[in-house]
Amino acid sequence: MTKTLVFTDMDGTLLDHHTYSFEAAKPALTALEKKDIPVIPTTSKTFAELQPLRESIGLDGPFIIENGAAIFIPHGFFKQKPSGTVWIDGYWCKAFISNKNYWIKLLEKIGSEFDGKYKQFSKMSIEEIQDATGLDERSASLAAKRQFGEPILWLGTDDEKQRFLKVVKDRGAFPLEGGRFIHISGNCDKGQALKWLANEYQKQHSTKVNTIALGDGKNDVAMLEAAHVPIRILSPVNPPPAVKKEEVYTSTLTGPEGWNEMLTQLLSL
Repeated sequence: MTKTLVFTDMDGTLLDHHTYSFEAAKPALTALEKKDIPVIPTTSKTFAELQPLRESIGLDGPFIIENGAAIFIPHGFFKQKPSGTVWIDGYWCKAFISNKNYWIKLLEKIGSEFDGKYKQFSKMSIEEIQDATGLDERSASLAAKRQFGEPILWLGTDDEKQRFLKVVKDRGAFPLEGGRFIHISGNCDKGQALKWLANEYQKQHSTKVNTIALGDGKNDVAMLEAAHVPIRILSPVNPPPAVKKEEVYTSTLTGPEGWNEMLTQLLSL
């Protein structure tokens, strides 16, 4: 028996890029639930942001936050405590990098060199976060509750950005460009988190695992490349990311419509 696990990006993939609705994906979500196939949010979002979202979508399994910084596994999903995890807020948590303050300090050290070239997420007001993301006030305040990385909104030129990326890399950061922000954090990515969780599932259930990953942006590439079946979801704003795999699927529809389209086809839902 092979167990299928579905790892999915949220913004622009399971959630519509403009409206954040998942309505169009409901048929596939319902079919996956009937087949007992876990859908694992793998996102740049925070722990606080994902809680109400998981509830409204009806997902109660594990989830991966802040671009692979940490995995949260609900009690009872595995029979035993997964190795290397700690108990936080009712979940076993596997963290891959240092917390947010470490990266804020790193940015402080180079601040004067790039003065006025970017806005730091932790220094933005809720209104500024709303303007940058299109989120409502409640969602923006949840987005502000980051635990691991520090996103920045780039305001400078592209040349200056390349110089900035080199400087933070030289200081040990692994910057990741998402749809809207550059995420400054450690050596973690969605692919590493996917592999860890798939291996843990394989170990605890003594079964082969087949991983499917769906994403629409650059920060999804590591996840798409780590999965057995990579699916690029068409974005209304960005070209599909380049993925180094022999076989890559790409939806013909955007966002949740594309999500529903591809999973329905591939899993004969």
